Amino acid sequence: MLGVVVLGRAFYIQRVQGDYWKSMSDSLHLKYMPINAERGSIYSEDGNMLSTSIPVFDIYIDFGAEGLREKHGKRFYDNVDSLSISLANLFNDASLNDYKKELSVAYKNEDRYFLLKRKISFEQYKQLRDFVLVKEGRNKSGFIIDVRDSRVNPYVLLANRTIGLSRGDTSKNVGLERTYDSLLKGQTGQRLMRYMAGVYVPVDGAEIEAENGKDIITTIDTYMQDVAENALMKMMVANNSLHGTCIVMETTTGKIKAIANLGKRPDATYMEDYNYGIGKKTEPGSIFKLATLLSLLEDKHVDTNTIVDCEGGRKSFYGLNISDSHLGTGRITVKEAFARSSNVAFAKLAEEYYHDNPRQFYNHLHHLRLDTATGIDIVGQATPLIKKPGGKFWGATTLPFMAHGYEELVTPLHMLMMYNAVANNGKMMKPYLVNSIREMGVDIKSFTPQVLVEKVCSDETLGKLKACLLDVVESEHGTGHSLKTAVYSFAGKTGTAVTALDNKGYNKGNKIYQSAFIGFFPTEKPKYTIAVVIQNSNESKLAYGGVVSGPVFREVADKIYSSNISNSSFFQSAAVNDTSVYNYYGLKNDVNKILGFLNMPYLDSAAAGYWRSINMYNNKVILNAVNSPSAQSSIIPKVVGLGLKDAVYMLENYGLKVTAGGRGKVIYQSLQAGTSFIRGQLINIQLN
Repeated sequence: MLGVVVLGRAFYIQRVQGDYWKSMSDSLHLKYMPINAERGSIYSEDGNMLSTSIPVFDIYIDFGAEGLREKHGKRFYDNVDSLSISLANLFNDASLNDYKKELSVAYKNEDRYFLLKRKISFEQYKQLRDFVLVKEGRNKSGFIIDVRDSRVNPYVLLANRTIGLSRGDTSKNVGLERTYDSLLKGQTGQRLMRYMAGVYVPVDGAEIEAENGKDIITTIDTYMQDVAENALMKMMVANNSLHGTCIVMETTTGKIKAIANLGKRPDATYMEDYNYGIGKKTEPGSIFKLATLLSLLEDKHVDTNTIVDCEGGRKSFYGLNISDSHLGTGRITVKEAFARSSNVAFAKLAEEYYHDNPRQFYNHLHHLRLDTATGIDIVGQATPLIKKPGGKFWGATTLPFMAHGYEELVTPLHMLMMYNAVANNGKMMKPYLVNSIREMGVDIKSFTPQVLVEKVCSDETLGKLKACLLDVVESEHGTGHSLKTAVYSFAGKTGTAVTALDNKGYNKGNKIYQSAFIGFFPTEKPKYTIAVVIQNSNESKLAYGGVVSGPVFREVADKIYSSNISNSSFFQSAAVNDTSVYNYYGLKNDVNKILGFLNMPYLDSAAAGYWRSINMYNNKVILNAVNSPSAQSSIIPKVVGLGLKDAVYMLENYGLKVTAGGRGKVIYQSLQAGTSFIRGQLINIQLN
């Protein structure tokens, strides 16, 4: 009777409740797990890849696979020695005996999802799949390949904080990677996994493919970005500064063509650790005087030739002193006061004309959007602080101090937008970083320039503002006169603000200086507006905007002008016989072919080598040997004077990564000839 009961119960469970218990078993042993889509890439406007995903491979082995265990494991034991040798040679991290022991133990234990290696490269994977046993397929070898993506920035630090970082936890992403995460990450797929021996193993043929992410095409120009970062880095290292930013904006569109952000680390090196240009709000100092001047001119309170008494460069306002950097200045015009950057002059003018109606001054700042977020298409932008008349933070000294750049907090991007509006004939453009969203090489959404304020002031005021900004650079008493160049004209304003060290107040010994320069060029028809703001340290030797941020502006403007704007050749000289200006480089065979075609006899002074330079001496052509590329060399070659094809050929043979701009012959290389380098390092060359 007991046997009948047991058999009856077994029959009932199998036949009547069978579907229920099978579904219960599947729910415990089968599970759908997400398959991450391939994340989209981020590109510069000139087509260079700034952030992308590369596949990495995790290698597992199912030692319970039928093909591996049939015939008492004959296939495994016949191949384990050869497989161990191949793995040891490929990864070079253990001996063949160690690999053989590890594989044999896992086989004996019948591990179903044994982790052999994590995060191997595609090149290693290509070699691995041709190894003995592995090439017989999953069912016979037990090898399971799990492919996933790893995020890389090919240009490493180039615009790193703006492009951003992509982590496993997307809530910790920054920059464009976070702003456009929903588009970049695509649609997640699903894979059916079976729980076996303590781990989940994929079930063949049971998966829903993921939908890859979209690509982002930014407004960043890699050449301008490289120039901005190098110029900023050079100054910050030389002056031992704490952090700084350099932003290049296209005047008529508002496109951000470059944004460099560097901060000093504890080991005294610099890296892109924070987006200072967009997320850091500070008291701007004298660059804010443009807003005060605009208000005074627009309200017809003063003209540029109105006389103002600077009272020797020092004056007390309600018990607090305001001083000029250069004492002794007396009665001067408003235009000269702007060029000299007189704090006293602008504090007096604001107090005189807006004391009884501060709301009128505030309304101008509001119209300039200095109290509003910039609206740039990236997370992390700071909200500015402009005090309102009648508010709890408004005091007797607020107006004169605001007039020359204190008691307000704005970002460098806010100030750049205001200066760019003046350069753009009064039209304030919305700054933006993304040109388009692209899928499978086709733009599915494009972003166009957007006007925020149609006219920040009258044309009459605009003309006077531009003249005052030009006077800062052109006039002998201007704070930016040392930056003047005869090649092209530019206009701008220097600024130096006293900031408190570690929030200890402005007492002597605690204060440090923020240096700034914002300007646009060429003056007659501006194409780019550049803001440079650098926070110095108490160890910095230089403090004023004209000697800290000004040279950074000038270097960036020079290189952009020579590569993007100038219509004249970089090399200009009179036609003189035997001058070293006529100096050309090229491959020996190419040079010989050209000289032969021109029927020009020549003397080759070099005995070996593939490269020659051509010089004229006593009306004779002389060929000289120049540096030849060598995979073992670690010294940067000179490529100035070469054509693009030869320059790229030479540099890539040295193991360098090359970006280029312009046309003609090379006039600039970002890594100086004769200095050491690391293989794979980026070098930018500019042709004109």
